[in-house]
Amino acid sequence: MAEFKENALDGALELKKTEAANVIVAPADFDWDAFENDIVVGSNKTKVELEKLYDDTLSTISEKEVIEGSVITISKREVVINIGFKSDGIVSRNEFRYNPELKIGDTVEVYVESQEDKKGQLVLSHKKARALRSWDRVNEALDKDEVIKGYIKCRTKGGMIVDVFGIEAFLPGSQIDVKPIRDYDMYVGKTMEFKVVKINPEFKNVVVSHKALIEAELEQQKKDIIGKLEKGQVLEGTVKNITSYGVFIDLGGVDGLIHITDLSWGRVNHPEEIVQLDQKMNVVILDFDDEKKRIALGLKQLSAHPWDALNNEMKVGDVVKGKVVVMADYGAFVEIAAGVEGLIHVSEMSWSQHLRSAQDFLKVGDEVEAVVLTLDREERKMSLGIKQLKADPWEKIAEKYAVGSKHNATVRNFTNFGVFVEIEEGIDGLIHISDLSWTKKIKHPAEFTAIGENVEVVVLEIDKDNRRLSLGHKQLEENPWDVFETIFMVDSIHEGTIIDIFDKGAVIALQYGVEGFATPRHLVKEDGSQAKGDEKLDFKVIEFNKAAKRIILSHSRVFEDDKKTEEVAVKKAQVKATKKSVKQLTDTMEKTTLGDISGLAALKDQLEASEKNPTEGDKE
Repeated sequence: MAEFKENALDGALELKKTEAANVIVAPADFDWDAFENDIVVGSNKTKVELEKLYDDTLSTISEKEVIEGSVITISKREVVINIGFKSDGIVSRNEFRYNPELKIGDTVEVYVESQEDKKGQLVLSHKKARALRSWDRVNEALDKDEVIKGYIKCRTKGGMIVDVFGIEAFLPGSQIDVKPIRDYDMYVGKTMEFKVVKINPEFKNVVVSHKALIEAELEQQKKDIIGKLEKGQVLEGTVKNITSYGVFIDLGGVDGLIHITDLSWGRVNHPEEIVQLDQKMNVVILDFDDEKKRIALGLKQLSAHPWDALNNEMKVGDVVKGKVVVMADYGAFVEIAAGVEGLIHVSEMSWSQHLRSAQDFLKVGDEVEAVVLTLDREERKMSLGIKQLKADPWEKIAEKYAVGSKHNATVRNFTNFGVFVEIEEGIDGLIHISDLSWTKKIKHPAEFTAIGENVEVVVLEIDKDNRRLSLGHKQLEENPWDVFETIFMVDSIHEGTIIDIFDKGAVIALQYGVEGFATPRHLVKEDGSQAKGDEKLDFKVIEFNKAAKRIILSHSRVFEDDKKTEEVAVKKAQVKATKKSVKQLTDTMEKTTLGDISGLAALKDQLEASEKNPTEGDKE
């Protein structure tokens, strides 16, 4: 059709030129009848019919719609697309960066932005076409479990951003591959295949996974590999990942774990001390689980146990050198050879008997010498001691700390019955609460001293077999009770202060720092009221016990005994007066007559009776 139209135009141009020259030249075979009837030469159809026929061969398109087109040309910057319109459209090559495999002849979707711009060019957009249909395509891919392509645009927190159908989807770092990814940047700018694994329509979120594409294939590989495994089998693997608790080894499609305890016979703080990423090594299969697809591997099992190579001549009593590798409250583990450890219990670190922690003596990394105390090669156990490197201070205890000798000691601990002190490391002793003071009544040692303080002591008794020393503090001074015996005699009166009152009585502070005790009935004052705390009163000693260091006092007896003394003095005066009267009567009787004698005799009897019973005489 285009050829016919072109011939007709050529003929018309020739005619025009001829007319311009005032020369009419016509081809010999020119059909003037057809020309006059507007019929195109070489065709039986008019121009209008030919134009309609030509227009029918073109696609009918509308702006703002999505249609399919065919790629006809690809350059570095542009892609030319034929959509069956009178002109072709041009799309930027950047809009196809997600599909680097685009080639001529591929069918793509485009969005018609304008049928004709200022230059008469058809304006198309592939990016907008993808955006309009993206959510339908994404949901369809999820429903059909379809494999789609996406372009990784950039990194983000926890993963990557992927362009899928014009939508920015999230690719978690854990979903990039079945093995851990150490360099995310190497994936930026790549086009990869994905599966849509999650869509959140509310927030327009799409999550894709590349790992899901290869897991199914790997799962079958795992089954095949695990089906051929045997315990004790040695395989070559590659270090895939290192964690604080172990190392994951790639055995060629299936992973196994070497627990940190199976890396080395010696102590391992972190697996990085033994292996490195991507390192190839031989491992032995310790165990595996067909159902859970778990494989336990070992590395140390490929070498002999260090205990088997331990010097056969080593014996109890030998001195060995080692390094502290682990500390605990109860002791320290010392490595004397790779994989061979011994325990130094805290009780074997010092001759001291009081409780202490192992951290007070050693720390991790210390180089120490120790004595072998026990050695069990079958159980692979060894106990060590470091206090044995020093002489036992109790061997010559009687010479250095003889009974009666005085020493300085440090207070270490309290009990209800006394104070534990340390004279030197390994030499502990007890000061009984009764040996703290001659005069004070101490209820608890904390009233007398404090932990960490220095006190002077006297050795009272030595028990070498049980490693015990009986010590005293009050014995540093003479027994003041020998002097108190001459001061606080029975019936002596002293001023005292009531310092403590309780149900059974009160404690009274006397002079010279001594204390006495009075029962409630001995605390009644002369006016009948009860004495109270902090009152100063006179007290009479009613009992003094030197052995028990006890003084019993009474305030009531002070005024009661004074009253009795006065009563006795009065009675004695009365008796004296009576005797004087009797003597006078006797003298008088000698001068009286016989008749008066009978009356005087009666009076004499009465006076004698009064003399024998002065109380009744007073009453009368």
